[in-house]
Amino acid sequence: MAVVLLLLVPTTSGSAAPNSSPEGYWRTAGGDGIIEISRCGADDTLCGKIAWFQIAPDDPNPQGLDLKNPDPARRTRPLCGLTLMYGFKPRAAGHWDGGQVYDAKSGNTYDATMTLQPDGKLDLHGYIGISLLGRSEIWTRINQPIPPCPGR
Repeated sequence: MAVVLLLLVPTTSGSAAPNSSPEGYWRTAGGDGIIEISRCGADDTLCGKIAWFQIAPDDPNPQGLDLKNPDPARRTRPLCGLTLMYGFKPRAAGHWDGGQVYDAKSGNTYDATMTLQPDGKLDLHGYIGISLLGRSEIWTRINQPIPPCPGR
């Protein structure tokens, strides 16, 4: 399944108000997924869920299910609408940490941080244990209608 799970990229603005938060829709680095980031806690915690993803005609998972989940009971749940980012707390202006991100391609969950870049893009950095050993993806903010998610 072609679902990239590292996200986010806001647009550049002269003010710090609307785009100082990653809340909204983001196209993943490969362009084959869109993630919606929103508040999910009273303490400004942010989470992200799959809003759309592309399924190739020859994909071995044409239904878009969570087939790689380590819990067999969850392998029949659809990826559309799945919360895959959670626990991101504000640390400094434009930076959130303490989060985790689930990678449906591998079934692994990683610790993660998010940083809004000066150009309005979002750097999602996933890692295991030490953040220096992880990897980042750059996402782009979407400000247009989102296509319907496959299977919905």
